[in-house]
Amino acid sequence: MGSLTDLVKKIWPGKKNSQAKCFRENQECEEAFDHVDRGICSVPLEKIVGSVGRYQDFDSQFKLKDHVPPDRLISIKQAMREGKTLPPVKLYQIKDEYYVLDGNHRISAAKDFGRSDIMARIVEFIPSSNTLENIIYREKKEFMEQTGLAHSLDISEVGQFVILLEQVESHRAFLAGGEKPGATLQEAAEDWHRTIYRPMIGIIEKGGLLDSFPGRTLDDLYAYVSFHHWQKGRPRHYGIGIDERIPKDMEAFREKMANMDKNEYPEMLRSITAFIMINVEARRELKVVDKLFALPEVREVHSIHGSIDILIKVVLTRDLLSSDAEVIGQFTHSKVRLIDGIISTQTLIPATSKIKE
Repeated sequence: MGSLTDLVKKIWPGKKNSQAKCFRENQECEEAFDHVDRGICSVPLEKIVGSVGRYQDFDSQFKLKDHVPPDRLISIKQAMREGKTLPPVKLYQIKDEYYVLDGNHRISAAKDFGRSDIMARIVEFIPSSNTLENIIYREKKEFMEQTGLAHSLDISEVGQFVILLEQVESHRAFLAGGEKPGATLQEAAEDWHRTIYRPMIGIIEKGGLLDSFPGRTLDDLYAYVSFHHWQKGRPRHYGIGIDERIPKDMEAFREKMANMDKNEYPEMLRSITAFIMINVEARRELKVVDKLFALPEVREVHSIHGSIDILIKVVLTRDLLSSDAEVIGQFTHSKVRLIDGIISTQTLIPATSKIKE
């Protein structure tokens, strides 16, 4: 009977010993030839994926291959055990991946000892191929360099970092005009992130808006909502409650949030409850009731006596751009009024509700 290692190799052939990635191959693929010295910083070991010159000597987890003598690795491990100070490794960076120029054995030893990061001198190679991902990456790097922010933002659409930079520059002018004369762009960026960006992200999270936008990020929604609400100033009422809960001016929003605990952040409501009164043709009421009840948005259906034949309760999902009236109108026209036998409808939207469990 084979060993557990042999069994693993049969189930996942090559997975445990897959080769470290080759820097030159990725450099050619990304057309990353212009480079910038990023200095010395701590790098997560999990992001070091390959080597510049010795990718054939290590697997993807930086384990030595069988053909490589272990002497160097053994001495490095011994030095680490004794607490000796080792120089930073040298890494090449392409986007979020790092490749070892010097220090392959130190990376291997650090991983063996279960460390999470390592000090490294970084030279970043900037991708120039005009893929969507690379364009966004270059915009992000420019934004991060100008603002000096250490907080990485995850944007998936071209042009959004330009919008955020405009917000930071506007906030710098506001601070310089009174609260902090002489404020630099970097100081304004840190304050913007703490007093404007984070509170708005908290509101978006509390409202659960991300669930309605698969494939988007919280930062995408922040950029979109803040641009249209503060910079564009669209003269409309958003269904999710932005107008009622968030001031039209960015600095007024900052002031409102200043004395508010995160748990007190307003919630941009995601559902609309409405009642629709319906008149139907004679002798078609039962069929209409069944068709209405089959609609997922319809929670209750009541056949009633009087001037109205049917009363339904619906719960709809608010839209980021549309008003409540638009959402309800679209539902009524596209789903309710298309049912054969319905003559007319009238919608009621409750202002205040109390519900007993």
